[in-house]
Amino acid sequence: MDTMLTSPITDKCAWKGQDIADKDDWIIKLDPHLISVLDSALKTIQTKKLQAPNFEKSDVPIDDAAFLTLVNEVSEELENGYGFIVIRGLDASVYSEQDLIDIFYILGLYLGVPVIQDKGGQLLGLVENVGDVNDKQTRVYQTNENLPFHADLSDVVGLLCIRKAMTGGESSLVSFSAVYNTILKEYPQYLGYYYHPAYLNHLGKEGPGLTPMFSYWEGKLACRYLRKYIETGHEIMNVPMSRVQIEALDIFDEISHRPEYRLDMMLEPGDIQLCNNYVVMHSRQSFEDYPEADKRRKLVRLWLKMANARELAPDFPGKNGYLL
Repeated sequence: MDTMLTSPITDKCAWKGQDIADKDDWIIKLDPHLISVLDSALKTIQTKKLQAPNFEKSDVPIDDAAFLTLVNEVSEELENGYGFIVIRGLDASVYSEQDLIDIFYILGLYLGVPVIQDKGGQLLGLVENVGDVNDKQTRVYQTNENLPFHADLSDVVGLLCIRKAMTGGESSLVSFSAVYNTILKEYPQYLGYYYHPAYLNHLGKEGPGLTPMFSYWEGKLACRYLRKYIETGHEIMNVPMSRVQIEALDIFDEISHRPEYRLDMMLEPGDIQLCNNYVVMHSRQSFEDYPEADKRRKLVRLWLKMANARELAPDFPGKNGYLL
């Protein structure tokens, strides 16, 4: 039977932060030529008086070979490499905030198809400290609190840094495959519970939908984890989680938070981070913001549906954004 993967993953995606923190092969530095191509694309939409997200790929045609090679390399790395990439080289002192967002969106259009991030229909989400931490309806990314490890409901999530915090706010990534390998080695008796479907809030059209955390299909492992959404999903459906399910989530969290597994990075203004949501989890550390509103931490988020995304098993429902 091939419904469960029972051997360790040895591919590039099974990294530990301590092993790649000093490497630079997960960073792409835009060279002057690529920046000039993006500048030209930016001028194209400015001439048409368009701003993200209110333009399409057809509005900004790019046939430059080096740029298209970059797009292919990023797509390949996201699906078959580390599962994430950081793109640097955009000088935030040269570009306006809108310029950076437009360039980010242009790149996104060539990588995939932007999808809706909330019930308000947003294609570009703002990650800012603007929410009330005492309001249960406030999403954690709208505060300055620690954001637990999770994966978003799309093939790929992209973050563009506009401004960083006064202190803190580092981005952290963990490989699903590295966590999987450790569960297989240290807690094999729990493995089946991660393949068993649980209710996940926001996955279904009208409410929680059923999904396993792990799914093995066509030779690839796909993962999905948002603990708060799992707990909320079971509450909404009035289906209490078993003690063993809770223990399985606790084990998953404990392994994920081992320091040697985590890759920490500070995204500088102009940096772009892209993550495959089936391959890596991301989080954000707590931070202290500037008192001045125009200096406060600000990132822009983009969810993408990818043409080269792995095929998903029938019992692991695909989810690319919200359906309005």
